[in-house]
Amino acid sequence: MKLLQAHFGSSKNDDIKKVSPVQKFLENDIIRRLISIIALTLIWGLASSLLNDKDLLPSPIKVAESIKYHFSQELFFHISITLFRVFISFFLAIIIGSVIGIAMGRSKILDDYFDGWLILSLNVPALVTIILCFIWFGLNEVAAILAVAVNKIPTVTVILREGTKAIDERLIDVGKIYKLSKLKMITEIILPQLYPYIVSAARSGLALIWKIVLVVELLGRSNGVGFKINEFFSMFDTTSILAYTFVFIFFIMSIEWFFIKPLEKKLTSWR
Repeated sequence: MKLLQAHFGSSKNDDIKKVSPVQKFLENDIIRRLISIIALTLIWGLASSLLNDKDLLPSPIKVAESIKYHFSQELFFHISITLFRVFISFFLAIIIGSVIGIAMGRSKILDDYFDGWLILSLNVPALVTIILCFIWFGLNEVAAILAVAVNKIPTVTVILREGTKAIDERLIDVGKIYKLSKLKMITEIILPQLYPYIVSAARSGLALIWKIVLVVELLGRSNGVGFKINEFFSMFDTTSILAYTFVFIFFIMSIEWFFIKPLEKKLTSWR
């Protein structure tokens, strides 16, 4: 009996240990994402080759050549301008939206009074807000940044309000028993429970804000990625539109991968 157990046990362990190099290679999440991107690029290239009008959907090689060309011109300048607007609007929206959301989540009276305002602001189209800001404040940077921030603040407020309502009150009671100061109560009990919601608001905010910034630049600015895309649209230059778009998406995805994800992992490690 022992010999049989030893035999079957060892063969089972051998099966577990026998993992092919290919299988091990494919288990890496970075490799999987890379394969996915390569597959998408191949599909794109195939679709481009099947079209009679090559300018309608330029090939990946043609777009890469366009990126190289525009980098030698003014691509980096316009991307840096757009990124500046994105970050200023992003931080304004996160800070203001978080303060309002936490206040509404902790106070039923405030939530009752301002819930209607919040629903109204959530349903105002971004385009209307942008146009009104340009009319009221002029075609300047303040109006552009304000228009973007105002569009995002309600979304952040909703996320943080719901997150605040989900806070475990028992932990706050424990803090009161130990007579923690208000500052420690916020930094050690309330904020750690809100970190996932703040990160969620940041992730969705970054994805939405840069798109609104492009619309703002298209309508009322003389520089930035949105302005250049509008310029290329007037010339029906699909290749340059894709070149600017992909470079800017690369920057935004890099922020997501190398800043927001590691920050989320660090902030939520206590869970």
